[in-house]
Amino acid sequence: MGSVGLLYVGAILFLNGVMLLGWVDGKSAAPLNLFVGLLQVVTPTYLIFTAGGDQNAILGASGLYLFGFTYLYVAMNLFFDLDGTGLGYFSGFVAGCAIVFAGLNFFREGFGDNGFGVIWLHWAFLWALFFVVLGLRMENLGRYTGGVCAIQGIVTGAIPAFLLLTDNWGDNIDAAAIALAVGGVVVFGALWPVLRESSPASSAAAVT
Repeated sequence: MGSVGLLYVGAILFLNGVMLLGWVDGKSAAPLNLFVGLLQVVTPTYLIFTAGGDQNAILGASGLYLFGFTYLYVAMNLFFDLDGTGLGYFSGFVAGCAIVFAGLNFFREGFGDNGFGVIWLHWAFLWALFFVVLGLRMENLGRYTGGVCAIQGIVTGAIPAFLLLTDNWGDNIDAAAIALAVGGVVVFGALWPVLRESSPASSAAAVT
């Protein structure tokens, strides 16, 4: 994923996370979802048209659409007060694709790295939560999902983006991948008893 786009993915994940926590009004989050969604659709389209037939470049760009369409979908739901189940089931599809992209980063030669393999697993978990909250309407998990989303905005978006932008991403990447994997299990596990029972009905409804 392009480092500039990744920075704004981090920003919108953080914003949507605090929206689900009930700290930000839903409609006030709609414009940034629209802007980042458009960025994440225009960018991969340009990358694909200029890839010159490089299959790995096309494959990498294809993953950006998963994010772009998610944020555009969120924006439309917020602007027009749409039912959120469609976004929820689309999120389930994205979660499955994220697992595939994680495997490609771990195992496909010349494609990715272990750090992004772990990051894609983080995203698979988050989009699976979106599916559960929106698609299956388990709104009691809305605040927990918001907490996970806000944290992921920092650790899977902003921090990796700045490391890439400053040309420091490759330093000890395998150790960083292990730390990110273990840290995710510990932090998201610790959030579960704190946030899973305290979700107001409005939290999941914020994106529906």
